[in-house]
Amino acid sequence: MAKKIGWSGFFLRFIGALAVVFLTYNPTGFSYVQWILPEGNLSTWHFGPLEALAGLLLIIGWVIFLRATQRSLGNLGLILAIALVATLAWLLIDSGLLAAGSASAITWIVLVCTAAVMAIGMSWSHIRRAMTGQVDVDEIDG
Repeated sequence: MAKKIGWSGFFLRFIGALAVVFLTYNPTGFSYVQWILPEGNLSTWHFGPLEALAGLLLIIGWVIFLRATQRSLGNLGLILAIALVATLAWLLIDSGLLAAGSASAITWIVLVCTAAVMAIGMSWSHIRRAMTGQVDVDEIDG
């Protein structure tokens, strides 16, 4: 019998998604992108074995999250999840609870929304099962 996900399970998936997103890029200047492109242009490109290893680990994280999200939600579900998260962000901005007065603020909002969509995708099979009793399974090729 499958385990129920609960809020803690969703929160852990969200934290994992935030880690993948923010380690890849964030406006603080401490991310993979700023590490290999310290001045923001290709003339300052820096890439060695440590950067390659970190990049591969990030790619693995992205593939795990994106593949699970795509398989769980499908194209229509993905569009709906993006629309839901974007509309919630819009509501928070419109009500004054979230400030979007700068490019940096908008970047943070987009990054958090990206992680939220990935967390929803990683959790959707569990949520769907709890709501409908239907179980998602991967197809096994003979």
